[in-house]
Amino acid sequence: MPREIWVASNRRVLGVALVPPAGLLIVGFGMYLASNTRDWQSTAGLVMSVVSAVGIGFLIRELFRPRVAYRPGHVEFYLRGGAPLAVPLESVEAFFLGQGEALLPAKVHLQMETVTLVARLSRRAQEWSHVEVNPVLGRWCDGYVTIRGTWCEPLTVELVERLNRRLYELGREHRAGNSK
Repeated sequence: MPREIWVASNRRVLGVALVPPAGLLIVGFGMYLASNTRDWQSTAGLVMSVVSAVGIGFLIRELFRPRVAYRPGHVEFYLRGGAPLAVPLESVEAFFLGQGEALLPAKVHLQMETVTLVARLSRRAQEWSHVEVNPVLGRWCDGYVTIRGTWCEPLTVELVERLNRRLYELGREHRAGNSK
């Protein structure tokens, strides 16, 4: 069974973030093509194009990475680079809305807050109590996974209700399958 996306990334923010590196790619490639010889302008244009292309690749990858997904038996949290953190389904108890720092990259935004999605994990699952994650994306401490709303689809009461309903359905199926 393929993964089931529960919470998508914030495609609007990531789409806007693609504009500067796309502009640099165009300028860099233009510099490279405009240079008749292999001089500093050609080299600078080529380097600018390659760096921009790598940045664009990273942003496109993030554009299609969810923040929370489900694969049979595991809830996956995408809160750092690389593979998702796959928490056993029975260790995830509930989702709810919260509020926390937005951690946006400008001093003007230091005091801004955002809606957060919080997943409460079972106290019995001590191995999932604390996990290092990218602090811009969220926080994982004392059995609570906090996902900053800045970097995911709009967080609403309806979304949380849908997550909890799906978590309950899958948990019931999982328990029924284990009791056979």
